[in-house]
Amino acid sequence: MDTDALHFKMETLRYFVLNKPDDMASQFVSSHDIRLLGDIDFEFPEGIHAIGRLDKQSEGLLLLTTDKSITRLLFQGKVPHKRRYLVLVRGVVTAASIRRLEEGVEIPVKDGGVYVTKPCAAKMVSEPSIRFSSGYVIHERVPHSWLEIEMIEGKFHQVRKMMTAIGHTCKRLIRLSIEDIGLGDLQPGEIMELSQEDFFRRLHL
Repeated sequence: MDTDALHFKMETLRYFVLNKPDDMASQFVSSHDIRLLGDIDFEFPEGIHAIGRLDKQSEGLLLLTTDKSITRLLFQGKVPHKRRYLVLVRGVVTAASIRRLEEGVEIPVKDGGVYVTKPCAAKMVSEPSIRFSSGYVIHERVPHSWLEIEMIEGKFHQVRKMMTAIGHTCKRLIRLSIEDIGLGDLQPGEIMELSQEDFFRRLHL
């Protein structure tokens, strides 16, 4: 490929940050009757796909791109990348449970196995003022806790399983950031486009 063709290819790759609403799959095509990314009022370019999915009921930061190399660079490389989550659980979380999360807990994995999570950073936080899309209502008489968790891995439903491991049910899960790309002022369903240079710089790629 000559230099002009390579330059054109790089220029046509596009990079987006979405604040994904809850009750929406992190995909554009499905055989099931569910809300998809294509239902968002935005003109997505051809070849767009999500990087590092959020499950249907999770909210927050979702990266989208036409660059097929990003998933490999971000989640399959030798250097792990930080993800930060805001979690609402039922019940009052104790300091001892926070320490368990930070040190690593056992969670179930496919084929009936058990995996010990890597050390992470966890702390109790006050109820966020950021507006999110979940319809879950916090009843004043029902004890609950908000946690902020920063981790370097993301196995299937890992955060939810970690909450179960310490005896709490996860009611809301919001991804706040991956490395230095955060939600900022994006409202649920809103999208921001980044330049290739800014995208790679903020993800430390």
